[in-house]
Amino acid sequence: MTTAALTAAQAGLVSCGTCSLLSRPVDLATPGFCPRCGGELALRHHNSIQYTWALVIAAAICYIPANMLPVLNTSALGKSEPDTIISGVIFLYTSGSWPLALIVLVASVMVPLGKLVALVYLLITVQRRSIRSNRERTRLYRMVEFIGRWSMLDVFVDTFTVALVQLQPLMSVQPGAGVLFFAAVVVLTMLAAESFDPRLIWDSSSTKGHNG
Repeated sequence: MTTAALTAAQAGLVSCGTCSLLSRPVDLATPGFCPRCGGELALRHHNSIQYTWALVIAAAICYIPANMLPVLNTSALGKSEPDTIISGVIFLYTSGSWPLALIVLVASVMVPLGKLVALVYLLITVQRRSIRSNRERTRLYRMVEFIGRWSMLDVFVDTFTVALVQLQPLMSVQPGAGVLFFAAVVVLTMLAAESFDPRLIWDSSSTKGHNG
């Protein structure tokens, strides 16, 4: 069954991007500021899709060297050995630490890739003005936004490893170029999730109707 959906904008309401309070401004064209937190209100983020696409594409470009270049360079007794994320996962698995290998694989490879795929899916469905699975797509966006808060964990682990393992001249650990690209992927995907306006998911329902 297809029914028309009433959006907050049609009801004269604006959601605060900071505290999520729904308020009814006098003029939707210039909604002013949130009465609870004082944040600036906006009916929709300007150029949200364009900014999000630019950030997603940049993150996708950085994702390749983040997995191809070494994230750590270990020097022991004059011998240097670089380690990429994948080689680290393989080493952990072959050494018997398969739970840790699985955690690193999921956190460092699958989660960033999944965030990119999810953001691309949201962008494409919004641009195609899809009216299907609006609630599921909104939940997907909230999940991407939540996961982004924990995505810097691997960078912190590498930083602590470098700081702790300094036994020169016997052994030392230095960060590799892959860490910079991995951090760039994390930051760019976080910015992409912030620049995407989830209210766009529901806009098509006001003109085409809403299905499930």
